[in-house]
Amino acid sequence: MVKMPTEVRETLEKQWPIPFATASTEGKPNVVFMGILKVKDDETLVFADNFFNKTAANLAENPWASVVCWSKDPRSSYQIKGRVAFAEEGPIFEEMAESVRARKPDLQMRRAVIFKVEEIYEANSGPTAGDRIV
Repeated sequence: MVKMPTEVRETLEKQWPIPFATASTEGKPNVVFMGILKVKDDETLVFADNFFNKTAANLAENPWASVVCWSKDPRSSYQIKGRVAFAEEGPIFEEMAESVRARKPDLQMRRAVIFKVEEIYEANSGPTAGDRIV
């Protein structure tokens, strides 16, 4: 795991929704928007699995996922890659379930998606586009 620099974390926390990408073991991609996200710490993101179908199938066979975030002011964009695990009980699950209930009282969260940050890349246009940050 790697630690997210402050500017990456701030950019991620400002954006809503967040594109969340997965791929099957055959390489077939899938991208969904994630509306409920918590930055747990500098190494961990937590999402709510409310409606995963293809995403859940992909993650069951390939735990790698990616998110991208951007900000207009200050101009920044980052691609974050990591491995995912699920929680169906426990403190992380309960914390996310409460976040879901606060925003959507009638929605039942299936499980918490724990995303451990492994790589971060520059995603702005220009000469550093695609460079690994950490």
